[in-house]
Amino acid sequence: MAGPTVHGSDRDDRVLPATRWLSAAIIPFLIVAFAVLYPFPDDTGRLFAWPVRPTMTPMILASVYLGGAYFFFRAATARQWHTVKGGFVPVGTFAALMGVATILHWDKFTHSHVAFWLWAGLYFTTPFLIFGVWWANRRRDVPGTSAELLIPVRVSRVIAILGGLSGLTALFLFLFPGRAAAVWPWMLTPLTAQVMGAIFALGIAGLGAPVDRRWSSARILLQVAVLMLALILVAGVRASSELDPSNAVTWLIGTGFVAVLAAIAATYARMRAQAAPPAMQD
Repeated sequence: MAGPTVHGSDRDDRVLPATRWLSAAIIPFLIVAFAVLYPFPDDTGRLFAWPVRPTMTPMILASVYLGGAYFFFRAATARQWHTVKGGFVPVGTFAALMGVATILHWDKFTHSHVAFWLWAGLYFTTPFLIFGVWWANRRRDVPGTSAELLIPVRVSRVIAILGGLSGLTALFLFLFPGRAAAVWPWMLTPLTAQVMGAIFALGIAGLGAPVDRRWSSARILLQVAVLMLALILVAGVRASSELDPSNAVTWLIGTGFVAVLAAIAATYARMRAQAAPPAMQD
């Protein structure tokens, strides 16, 4: 399918008003969801769209929501489209998968709860809206130049590999929830397995790293990843009794998340040190 017609004057790297408005509108929903799920993961039957067990799953979902709120805040206030463009397709994919999971497991939700109607309204509309503003705003994209600070090629390839692995994990969880539940470190139902699949789909953001190696294109996405991973690791400590220590996947996921978090921190420190002027850094 052909892309939108692009004129030279359109490539101003501007964030369109519709993109800002949508980003700002989504933030309150994500913050409220975080405030419900992270502090009170054992009370989802009363406070959330459906009873989620065990507590590890709602805390991971909450971690994603707070990371999403930060991303959309940066999108709503960004001066340059390329600094946030890489997050829209992964977030749209996440929202679309959540909407599909909702339809597939409609009977598992508490239909009388206002939280469910907010949930359904969010996931039945935002995939179209997010992909819509991304499609409209992409015509404003400005290609990078050799004068800009670039992530090293090897680092970008590693990020892409991690993005690919995250995408494959998402497919496994979403398409084969029963098999995924059998090997997962904590209890999953078919619904929560697919929710976890949607969450892992966010990792496909890494696939774009070799295409656009600008540090300015990666910086905000890495900040979001650090926030999410840190909250997920804290959640793992809080819910340690729910994890199966005899399951090798427990240690694979745990050490993997720690290693990725450490690698992002090291990359961030390295790139920040190379960027100039220091006073302009986030």
